Amino acid sequence: MRLATLVFLCALSSVLGEDVSGRWEGSIQIPGREFNLIVDLDRAAGGESWVGSIIIPGLGVKGSQLSDLVVKDSDVSFAIKGALASERVGQTKLKAQLNGAGELTGDFLQAGNSAPFTLRKTGPPQVELPRKSTGLGKDFAGEWKGDFELNGYPRHVTLTLVEHGPNPATAQMVIVGKRTTNAPIDLVIQENNFLTVQSQEIGITYEGRLRKETGEIAGSVMLGSLELPLVVKRTAATP
Repeated sequence: MRLATLVFLCALSSVLGEDVSGRWEGSIQIPGREFNLIVDLDRAAGGESWVGSIIIPGLGVKGSQLSDLVVKDSDVSFAIKGALASERVGQTKLKAQLNGAGELTGDFLQAGNSAPFTLRKTGPPQVELPRKSTGLGKDFAGEWKGDFELNGYPRHVTLTLVEHGPNPATAQMVIVGKRTTNAPIDLVIQENNFLTVQSQEIGITYEGRLRKETGEIAGSVMLGSLELPLVVKRTAATP
């Protein structure tokens, strides 16, 4: 009898897991506002764990990876990796349960506040896998400086790009305002004259285009849903 029960529970868990796999769309009901929410969930290679990504257009979250993703029976919980996170509010988390109507219902949790959401499956999963850093051309390698303004205060940016031959590039970004932030960069991508630099840990992305005629990279720095113009000029080339 115990063996039959164990087999039944394992089978039920597997079915519920298959039900959770997919693209889920709906909205978060924040007082006074409503945000569209898209979550993609799928089993990782081998089927032993789960992977996922999330899109919240109104908050500038575009395919961010999920961390601490746990699917247990009909319960799903995860955190958003990097996006919407800060030292002050910590990570943003979502907890949900698959109900009898085939919906994922739960709470969007941030800085001690919660907002309900309901998601319905709209199709197969479209998980955005993590992007990988590329090599870097010598036109980009070196130290660049520029400024942007946030909430009426200037922010001074120093971006150092380091090329490693055929290996992935690395970078450092230091932002000086009311305080100094050394953003840990985990992604550097060069595509022709376009550059993307990202710190998932603190949710900062810089995208720009190299203008060889002026010796500057013109683009925007993205902080959550904010997109602010930032032009950086080279101050020193990598030896």
